[in-house]
Amino acid sequence: MKKAIYPGSFDPITNGHLNIINRATQIFDEIVVAIGDNASKNGLFTPQERKRMIEACLSDYSNVTVKIYSNLTVDFLKQEHANILIRGIRDTKDFENEQEIASLNQMLDPQIETVLLFANHDYELISSSMVKEINHFGGDTSKFVPRVVSKALKEKRNQ
Repeated sequence: MKKAIYPGSFDPITNGHLNIINRATQIFDEIVVAIGDNASKNGLFTPQERKRMIEACLSDYSNVTVKIYSNLTVDFLKQEHANILIRGIRDTKDFENEQEIASLNQMLDPQIETVLLFANHDYELISSSMVKEINHFGGDTSKFVPRVVSKALKEKRNQ
């Protein structure tokens, strides 16, 4: 049974993230969507809010769980008894960044393998940062994120 971890901030989760998760479920038996809780970053949503939204988006998947972690990703993998990291890449900048991270992770734990899934063409321009900026200026985010996330973004904007 192959278990893989898909780590990220997911602040917020986008349709591109969901596409990566969907495709990963066809490759691996079990997926853990791992929400990094980085105290030095001020996210728009709390890790608990992100977890609830992601779980709502993934309720149809019996082989996907969502967890929050606040340690090194390699340590979280050990904790979860997994050695496969899933990462999505949209462009060459993402590739270079992910290549560096994969190399560092292997230096920390040689057992870790990183699997890169290329973004579907429909999602290669979508990032959480861009979604937050569109929302900040009152734009319609419904094309880029699931309905539950779009609603939560509007609520945050109106606070």
